[in-house]
Amino acid sequence: MYIKKRVALPLLLTAVLMLSGFSWEFGRDRCKDALDLAKQLHTLKDSAARSGDEAKIVTLCPDGAAAQYVAGLQAERAGAVDSAISAYRRALQQEPSLAVASGNLGVLYLQQGLLDDAAVELTKAVAGASSPVFHKALGKVMLEKRVYALAVYHLEEAGRQAPDDAGVMVGLAEVYQAQGQLDRAQGEYRRALAAEPSSEQAHVGLGQLYLQKNEQDKALDLLKKAAVANPRSSRIHLLMADIYEKKGDIKQADYERLLGGKKTQPANPLPPLAEGIVLGDQLAAKGEIERAAEAYRSVLKSQPDATQPFERLGALYLKAGREGEAINAYREANYRQSENPEVYYSLGLLYEKRNQLDEAVVSYKRAVEKKPDFAEARLRLADIRLARGNMQEAVEQYSEFLKIKPESADIHLKLARIFVKNKELTLAEESYKAVLKLAPDNPDAHRELAAVYRAKDLGDKAVEHYRRALELVKDDTESRNALVTIYVKSKQYDELTVLLKETVELAPDDPNNHYRLGLVYDFRKEYDNAITSYKKAVELKGDHARALHALGRVYMKTGRLEEAREALVAAKQADPNLVETSVLLNNIRDDFNPTPRKSFKSKKSKKKSKKATGKRTVKKKTATKKKTATKKKN
Repeated sequence: MYIKKRVALPLLLTAVLMLSGFSWEFGRDRCKDALDLAKQLHTLKDSAARSGDEAKIVTLCPDGAAAQYVAGLQAERAGAVDSAISAYRRALQQEPSLAVASGNLGVLYLQQGLLDDAAVELTKAVAGASSPVFHKALGKVMLEKRVYALAVYHLEEAGRQAPDDAGVMVGLAEVYQAQGQLDRAQGEYRRALAAEPSSEQAHVGLGQLYLQKNEQDKALDLLKKAAVANPRSSRIHLLMADIYEKKGDIKQADYERLLGGKKTQPANPLPPLAEGIVLGDQLAAKGEIERAAEAYRSVLKSQPDATQPFERLGALYLKAGREGEAINAYREANYRQSENPEVYYSLGLLYEKRNQLDEAVVSYKRAVEKKPDFAEARLRLADIRLARGNMQEAVEQYSEFLKIKPESADIHLKLARIFVKNKELTLAEESYKAVLKLAPDNPDAHRELAAVYRAKDLGDKAVEHYRRALELVKDDTESRNALVTIYVKSKQYDELTVLLKETVELAPDDPNNHYRLGLVYDFRKEYDNAITSYKKAVELKGDHARALHALGRVYMKTGRLEEAREALVAAKQADPNLVETSVLLNNIRDDFNPTPRKSFKSKKSKKKSKKATGKRTVKKKTATKKKTATKKKN
């Protein structure tokens, strides 16, 4: 009986555990399983299945990124957009590669008009989770930013995955319409209406297209049908009002406007400085960081949507060097639509310091949107674009900066160099002139402008600025070498001689300088000066093959053949590959031994000659004997 109990109890325990849903997966990473489930949620069309998976995710890893993502989904379904954004952001802080969270966050940013933020998040999303929703949203962002090629690409990708989505067709139509391809746009709008006959976007878009083609009656007929399907659409009624007004029917126009209910922007005055803000500012001035931060946060208890506390917190932490906390505070101010451009500029600087350049660009652009004459933000934007090779936008931003601060010679110089790289020489010339107007003693500007003139075949102007660069920096090797080339090409040997003498004086220990000066003297047939320069080059560098060769050549020209031979032999030893040296050496040997070379014969040749002479003698004797014998017979 005891044995049966011992066997029955484990079996009973096993059955209970199995029936109670106990899992034996001790080694599995529950948070990873939750993430895997979260990545697939957007593919589930059955709401019951989706709700079940969401509950499972929260159970598996309640504090993880996947659970934060689920919280974002639930907040979004409840219409709590700000809460959804916060939840998605928390998810991405824990798991930056959670593409579906980036995608949903990007869609919400698009709805709020935050195009740059939307572009960043949606680009991350489509790289990790190819969803038609994300591609469609990114296509709309690119349409708004007028990057039409990318807009078409993403909308077509969305259409490939969701071929019956009327919104995708409307998006494509809007792209074509913006590009002036009205027939293609009309075709897409009609496809959208076939897929979704009540589509407000398609009706309005097609109506606007008809107006663009000056077909008012067609537009009005279409919009009347649209108003039946969408009686509460203010866009449709207001568009009809404009058409009636153009047709002179003011009464009907007023009626349609009434139905449309013209929306005015609600007044949104900034709240007055709360007591906590004033106290926080006072404490911050005294350097009491924690107490100041506490005072700023106290405002949020009564005004949870206030922006100023986060603006102040960001500045407080930035000054204290607490960059992570500063970023978080500035982000909160950003999400609350701060109107302070300094918030976005400071956030951009912090992102740039962390090499998060995409985020930095977004922040700087936001600063410029809030304050178009924000010169420093434009400059940071331009520098990032230049570093990334985006020359066109760099030029745009530098140009805008110079409109605000035209006295900035260093920025004119940057702009000039971009124009040179793009081979826009006329624009480069203008920019260099602007630099020299502000900084006439800038040697770089003179040298680089000279190179522009040289490229444009304006030799005299090039010489003028190269010489000015040399006056400012005497050891400017680049300018000096360029002048040497110009003088040689234009056969200005007097100027070339003076220039090379200056070069020797500046660097008397450089053998090449003496060698080059020797070449000029050599060309001008000033052989004594040439010999002096070549010898100096050889003194400084004993194996200077070209100087030794040139010295030997001058000695030959002046009849000093023994010295020429010695110099050429040394040149040959220094560089056996100098072919001309071998030729000159052979010529010297010919000059030293003219007769022997002409009469010289080998012993072998003499022997052959004697043999040939002997044979000829024998033949002659034999012939004579034969003739004598013949005469006797006769």
